[in-house]
Amino acid sequence: MISRARQLAAAALGGALLLLPAFTGIANAAPTSRVFGVTLAKTAADMKKVADYWRPDQLKQADSYSPATPGAQAAPTSSAGAASGPASPVTTVRRTSATQGLAPVPPRRGGAGKTMGKVFFKFGAKQYWCSASAVAARNRSVVATAGHCAYDSRQAKAAEYWIFVPNPGPNGETPDGIYVGAALSMHEDWSGKGDYDFDYAFVTVHRGFVWEQAKDGTYTMKDVGRLQDNVGGQGLEINRKPAAATMTAFGFPAGVQPDGTRPFDGKTLRTCQGSVTYWTVAPALDLQKGVRLQPCAFSPGASGGPWLVDYDAARGLGNLNGVNSLTWNRDAKGTYDAVSSPYFDTTTAEVYRRAAALTTPGNVT
Repeated sequence: MISRARQLAAAALGGALLLLPAFTGIANAAPTSRVFGVTLAKTAADMKKVADYWRPDQLKQADSYSPATPGAQAAPTSSAGAASGPASPVTTVRRTSATQGLAPVPPRRGGAGKTMGKVFFKFGAKQYWCSASAVAARNRSVVATAGHCAYDSRQAKAAEYWIFVPNPGPNGETPDGIYVGAALSMHEDWSGKGDYDFDYAFVTVHRGFVWEQAKDGTYTMKDVGRLQDNVGGQGLEINRKPAAATMTAFGFPAGVQPDGTRPFDGKTLRTCQGSVTYWTVAPALDLQKGVRLQPCAFSPGASGGPWLVDYDAARGLGNLNGVNSLTWNRDAKGTYDAVSSPYFDTTTAEVYRRAAALTTPGNVT
């Protein structure tokens, strides 16, 4: 549990985690990085077990679940997610090229991107949710969110029954499909010690599906294809320090403010723009290179939502340069006034590469 003193300084946000040109031109790149991977739902059968949990009646209740924050105590019960698997060994990933930028990709059918949405999951017996976004990848199946929206480093345990719902409706609607998490990629310092300089995760997801109801009231799964084909994918910017005017943070805030008010309902996508500060430090959270965006009144629910540079509202696309990680009440007044993200550096690119290289079964039904 985050202590009261630490809460006054910073509190975790929560919802309740291709064939493209190669990355080029990064400075100060390390020769190797440490990436930690966890299997969530490996096979089509595993995926079906998770999907069966998230039937329409369950999704209608999903917005009432708790915002997932690092300060929220997760139930230390045995795994309830039959699809969850063990953590894989830490893998040393060698750099094959330098890294700077990856272009965003629109939906295959054209139109604006609809990449932003929510992730729903369980720790023990309790359900949680966060914000997230689809990212362009060669496997067309990658979601970016906060590390604490997919892995509890205190328990050394991945989230169970993890799904991504892009462009969610206010009453459990899933117009662009439901995407079950297949594998989680993160930095070992998040999984090993909860270092907030690495509070990000890239989740490789299965093909999407929607529930179709028959005349007798039963539901069946209909395959709708790959995530990126349906909603597009945000680009990725590494080792870039953009000007304030080009940075926009997105999320679905819902949680209570320090004064007890709830100005956000968690059902509406919100944005923040403001001044960007390098670096924000919080030693108690192992944060040394936080990037702070101010002003921003985001509250729990916005965790994992994307920070985009060069965002084109008409296209719904930009370049991912961070994720909502911590929210701040720096003036100790009634509402949060800033949000911060880990800095996206070369190590971030290596974590992303693992997620983008994984494959999933060719059909979900």
